[in-house]
Amino acid sequence: MEASEGKSKKQGASRLCCLCNQRRPVLKRPKTLQQICKECFYEVFEEEIHQVIVKNHLFKSGERVAIGASGGKDSTVLAYVLSELNRRHSYGLDLFLLSIDEGITGYRDDSLETVKRNELQYGLPLQILSYKDLYGWTMDDIVKMIGLKNNCTFCGVFRRQALDRGAALLKVDKLVTGHNADDIAETVLLNILRGDIARLSRCTSITTGEDGPIPRCKPFKYTYEKEIVIYPFITESFSCSFSNIYSFFFLISLELVNLRYCDYLNIVHTYAYFKKLDYFSTECIYSPNAYRGFAREFIKDLERLRPRAILDIIKSGEDFRIATTTKMPEQGTCERCGYISSQKWCKACVLLDGLNRGLPKMGIGRARGGVNGDHQKETKKPASAARSLESKQCGSLDF
Repeated sequence: MEASEGKSKKQGASRLCCLCNQRRPVLKRPKTLQQICKECFYEVFEEEIHQVIVKNHLFKSGERVAIGASGGKDSTVLAYVLSELNRRHSYGLDLFLLSIDEGITGYRDDSLETVKRNELQYGLPLQILSYKDLYGWTMDDIVKMIGLKNNCTFCGVFRRQALDRGAALLKVDKLVTGHNADDIAETVLLNILRGDIARLSRCTSITTGEDGPIPRCKPFKYTYEKEIVIYPFITESFSCSFSNIYSFFFLISLELVNLRYCDYLNIVHTYAYFKKLDYFSTECIYSPNAYRGFAREFIKDLERLRPRAILDIIKSGEDFRIATTTKMPEQGTCERCGYISSQKWCKACVLLDGLNRGLPKMGIGRARGGVNGDHQKETKKPASAARSLESKQCGSLDF
């Protein structure tokens, strides 16, 4: 009798959150495998991001900060959390939402509707720039010309520059993106596989582009993607584009909800009080063949075997030391549009010129002097620094 009572008490104690030891746990935290309650997860998730911001001196009071907003889970949670921390800890930041419309029918047009709702929900001004306005092309047009094999090269280059141009238009001091720990670990592996020493040396930096027009920060550098996924679900009053039933089984599939410590009815009840946040959950229709996808699958396999593998890869990337004899590219400015570039023409101008000449594959791959060299022969350096919106060869803003 006494033995059974002791066993019962022991089982009851084991079902308490390992942090507060007061409430029942509702999830197994992906990063640490701790069984914790939703209140403690909510607290540690936000506190870890706050500590990353403070310890790395990401912001200064009075700065204008643009949040790269796609409508997806990473940028939506980033916008919400940064708004909350800015208010709670008095960062003194002026926050803005910045979205890029790549022109992908059935994907970006729908996700931008989510961003527009976020603008109203968070009370943050929204700026939207489109590839069509900046470059004269949409991704739908580009894919029709080049196919599905190298389309991500165009989108990545154009999007990176478009964000900088949008940030310049907003006159912000910093641009923050929702790149998480999984993204950074993937990038480390990709740069190793490609032998890209220049990018490998800076891909783990929490702030990049400090010598460029506008620095970029990654507050989610040490935040696992799975935790960003469950953050909207586990906090109360959070709404999303999933149905309650689908959301429940989605979390089960990721092994984020521990059925031993919570039951279906409690979870559905929690979903009934979701936060007033919603995000777009569909992947880009042109991304299935992206090279990054293979690195992502490898990272997920490692995480299943050893959850800390993601942070270890980031730490390895941080500890890489580039030999002093390694020749690194020298940063300059593009002679055509004024954007930062290590060549005479920036990558966006090279790709755009190929599209306009009906030779879309001309700019694919690394410049070896041929592509950029040909452009140098054909193009004269602008005589005047003053350029109007209409005269811009690539983009619509001066740098």
